[in-house]
Amino acid sequence: MTSDRPGPLAGIRVLDLTRLLPGPVCTLHLADLGADVIKVEDTGAGDYARTLGVAPGREAPVFLAINRNKRGIRLDLKKPEGRAVFLELATAAQVVIESFRPGVVDRLGVGYEAVRAVNPAIVYCAISGYGQTGPYRERAGHDLNYNSYAGFTDQTAMPGGEPAIPNLQVADILGGALVPAMGILAALVEAQRTGQGRYIDVAMTEGVLAHNLQALSAVATQGRARPAGEDLLSGREACYQVYRTRDGRHMAVGALEPKFWDEVCEVLQRPDLKSHHWARDHDPAPAVLALREIFASRTQQEWVQAFEGRDCCVSPVLRLEEALHDPQHEARGMFVRAAHPVAGEVLQFAPPLRLSQSPFTVRRHAPAPGEHTREVLREAGYDEARVEALAAAGAIA
Repeated sequence: MTSDRPGPLAGIRVLDLTRLLPGPVCTLHLADLGADVIKVEDTGAGDYARTLGVAPGREAPVFLAINRNKRGIRLDLKKPEGRAVFLELATAAQVVIESFRPGVVDRLGVGYEAVRAVNPAIVYCAISGYGQTGPYRERAGHDLNYNSYAGFTDQTAMPGGEPAIPNLQVADILGGALVPAMGILAALVEAQRTGQGRYIDVAMTEGVLAHNLQALSAVATQGRARPAGEDLLSGREACYQVYRTRDGRHMAVGALEPKFWDEVCEVLQRPDLKSHHWARDHDPAPAVLALREIFASRTQQEWVQAFEGRDCCVSPVLRLEEALHDPQHEARGMFVRAAHPVAGEVLQFAPPLRLSQSPFTVRRHAPAPGEHTREVLREAGYDEARVEALAAAGAIA
């Protein structure tokens, strides 16, 4: 019998200067793994993801979901007193993460060199669109821009179609959350071993670029990326394709291996199509057209029933509200509803990993602006007189 243990990052303190989606998702993962993430907002608007796309007086559900398990403080880093508080907190932290444009934190006096001067073991991660160097370093941008420079947007379309904008922010999440989390965890291991920290420069564009592998393969072998929808995994082949059903829904066929494709052809009662798997030396279009016609003859649910129990990589294309009730996701507990003192019950995703002896819990709701400022300062040794002086000076809120 095993007992619960703290998360593996318990005892790690993270000062989080990030906003919007990428950095907060990165620190969400760290917080869910047990780190004490302190979200540092300014004394003005703060993280404007709080109200993005919602009516005045409300907080955005996505903000509440990606800032759980964190504490929140408000500092005015433009004031010497606020900067001094941040640097004092940094002496007891293991990680600082920021997502301003290059040079901003240095001008505020809380850049890597300033923090390293008070804490040589600090792991300091900077997330930006294009990185701290290069001709684009000062350019503004968002997920769509980063994906476009990485050659990903060009590939995100069906054959002959216009580029599509996916509703998953690939650069923000892959390049701006998962890549920095990987770098932070690696640097933490080294810092604990050597006592020396690292500066981590993350460009969200490069997070997409470095994983655009199918297009790179085409460039390496043919000198250019294949047009959108015409590569092996983007719609060229009948065995890896999305097909419309009679009711306007879709089925996804991912039968890359011959044994799976053979099984698909058996379910469809078209054994003559088995030879069309990965059409290397003939036109794949006839098989694609044949499957389009076949799948269009039944509803999605009818096809789900037809493929029930057949192990061949065919699945319905679900809407998210359907995925919410999918038995696999329910069994794994991938959706959670957590209480918030103002917003009520908030629908959230659980972390996409399971740790033995550390079951996931929502330990804290997303913090209100400055909710834990005084608590964090008291922990750092500030007495009430000093806290009130900082408040009176407008350095904290």
